[in-house]
Amino acid sequence: MKFDVIVVGAGLAGLVATAELAEAGTKVLLLDQEPEASIGGQAWWSFGGLFLIDSPEQRRMGIKDSRELAWQDWLGAAGFDREEDEDYWGKKWAEAYVDFAAGEKREWLSGMGVRFFPVVGWAERGGYTAEGHGNSVPRFHIVWGTGPGLVKPFEDRVRQAMEKGHVDYRPRHRVNELLKENGAIIGVRGELLVPSTSARGEASSREVIGDFEFHSSAVVVTSGGIGGNHALIRKNWPGRLGKAPQNMISGVPEHVDGRMLGITEKAGGRIVNRDRMWHYTEGIKNWDPVWPMHGIRILPGPSSLWLDAKGKRFPAPIFPGFDTLGTLEAIMKSGYDYSWFILTQKIIEKEFALSGSEQNPDLTGKSIKKVLARILPGPTAPVKAFMDKGEDFVIANTLPELVAGMNKLTGHNLLNFAEIERQVLARDREIENKFTKDLQITALRGARNYLGDKLIRVASPHRILDPKMGPLIAVRLNIVSRKTLGGLQTDLSSRVLDSSGNPVPGLYAAGEVSGFGGGGIHGYRSLEGTFVGGCLFTGRQAGRAIAKELS
Repeated sequence: MKFDVIVVGAGLAGLVATAELAEAGTKVLLLDQEPEASIGGQAWWSFGGLFLIDSPEQRRMGIKDSRELAWQDWLGAAGFDREEDEDYWGKKWAEAYVDFAAGEKREWLSGMGVRFFPVVGWAERGGYTAEGHGNSVPRFHIVWGTGPGLVKPFEDRVRQAMEKGHVDYRPRHRVNELLKENGAIIGVRGELLVPSTSARGEASSREVIGDFEFHSSAVVVTSGGIGGNHALIRKNWPGRLGKAPQNMISGVPEHVDGRMLGITEKAGGRIVNRDRMWHYTEGIKNWDPVWPMHGIRILPGPSSLWLDAKGKRFPAPIFPGFDTLGTLEAIMKSGYDYSWFILTQKIIEKEFALSGSEQNPDLTGKSIKKVLARILPGPTAPVKAFMDKGEDFVIANTLPELVAGMNKLTGHNLLNFAEIERQVLARDREIENKFTKDLQITALRGARNYLGDKLIRVASPHRILDPKMGPLIAVRLNIVSRKTLGGLQTDLSSRVLDSSGNPVPGLYAAGEVSGFGGGGIHGYRSLEGTFVGGCLFTGRQAGRAIAKELS
């Protein structure tokens, strides 16, 4: 059967590309190995944060942002150092994306009904110099409806195109090969998997009941990264981050396996920046898991005391929410693959949020009443559930009891009470004045100069050992796998390039499989809000470029 375009992967990038292609009049075949319940891929599970520049939401919060400041921050985070080769196209994509985020991105989404939570979040705060890593200002815009709210308009567009006969969507079709003829990609071949009633994110059967072969003028690979494939993560783990973790939990379902990267490479596509990846350091094991080793990331405010596995406080600027990969490096070089937060009830009430659509039912369900309940005393219901049922939490009234519980939890007896007490007391003495030499306390006081942080994100500075602020809480933090920053190298038309830098005729890629653009739009580090945003941008670019080529 012949189609104009075949899209491999029904995640957000695939849906965006398909919608753009169908509305341009092309006949599209959309394939995915998972059941229809998983349409939207990882974006559905996301918090729905988007990187926007000089938005109305920022201006209403008193934030002065600009395209120039954002580009300065992007370059400081990315650290592009392979500009003549592997970073060549990634940097071009990065500049185009910053223009998009400062320009038509918000209006484009708004035209499809996407709305934003009014308080802008401040992710990846950096803590270095003006030209170093991090967001100089808050830019993390949460979609009203989180990940599902972002996926819906594109799924709706695809389903409308299906009704009109412009899109043929076939789940349970696993692509094993890209067909090539005279150097050009002309279609796909693969296996039909048994129908499955598995819910979103759950493991589905790999039983094969048939095979297929489809031909087209172009194939777009939008199959995601390697976050669910721990063996492949460890194989590509960069030495600069220390030794790969022996123990790691998964922030994505196991079907995020990276299969199509190898399949596309075999067909002539070039993979670049294999050593660049993005894994979170504040992972907790889900007490109610959907997939194997299901991990949830804490989105922390800046007040918790962060200690390594032996109870030694990390140096500046290894503070909660400041530098994900800098913290990952510090943890792995400690010789252990976990770390600890020590905090108070007052801190957890104000500062703990959990990443993911399912962990934020108020935002996901668009309930203003439930969102307003966040300002009431006590942690949110999802956080309270982890405190009560999660295996990584220790709660105690006194510091000796807390440290004893921490040692009992790991069974390693690595923590010395006197050492931890000394560090906590030293930190607490710095709270007595509004000025201090402790840079974490300076940072959290500075954060409260931003109204959004003061209202809902950063607790009033207080002593950890103040009994009125208790009980005391310790959280064991695991490494949680998440994103692939490298991938298939693409030009600005999303054409996949070969080892000589030439486009492979008929072959395109978008989303995480392409490093969110060019094989690595982020360089070494992300500013956050740029993963689902990268899927939107690359999917749109791919769809429009192919439609223009075929017209």
